[in-house]
Amino acid sequence: MTTGVDTPDPRGRTGLDRHGRDLTANPRVRVRDVEVLSCDWYVLRKTTFDFQHSDGHWSRQQRETYDRGDGAAILLYDPGRRTVLLTRQFRFPAYANGHPDGILIEAAAGLLDGDSPSEAIRREVAEETGHVIGEVRRVFDVYMSPGSVTERLHFFAAPYSPAGSTSVGGGIAADGEDIIVVELPFTEALAMIRDGAIADAKTIMLLQWAALEGPFRSVPPRQEPAPRTGGVP
Repeated sequence: MTTGVDTPDPRGRTGLDRHGRDLTANPRVRVRDVEVLSCDWYVLRKTTFDFQHSDGHWSRQQRETYDRGDGAAILLYDPGRRTVLLTRQFRFPAYANGHPDGILIEAAAGLLDGDSPSEAIRREVAEETGHVIGEVRRVFDVYMSPGSVTERLHFFAAPYSPAGSTSVGGGIAADGEDIIVVELPFTEALAMIRDGAIADAKTIMLLQWAALEGPFRSVPPRQEPAPRTGGVP
């Protein structure tokens, strides 16, 4: 008997080895077997599949995929004061891979946990920052680490104001979260990307979007048409 396959895992799931066996959208991929390697909280699978290469020949391959569910992230911005609202929290994987203290500055984010992306991000904003926000703007959807992690992250942006704060935030203590809310001038946040103080990918993507296409983009001055130099006026 295998946990997560025949008997329930810690989250009560069974049949986790069936995920991916019915994929048929790409005729160049034929799934042969799925093995569950770990399912303590998220799910690590090893999938064996046949793949048809560009020259027509087939090869048998194996890939491990880490399934933590899909998530959502959001950039909270105040266009009048030109500030952004971010969070600071400890991330052990970053600490284990060379970050000086593992404490990262990030945009508010979290897993969907069965909610729609827009519902989930409103929930995460309230839990992490203590703010209630209105309409959110979808920015883009991204596979953050497609070589090994199945997660698709839904990116949003929304304005915030001090009046929207209903609590201190901080995350859910029962889940081990210890989150500090950080408000920064937008220009300072951009500078922190350059000097490495902000090293979280989703946060960098949202800040750069805000500078290039979003609420803090620089609008070039209007160009007057060049005077005519000849011909019929």
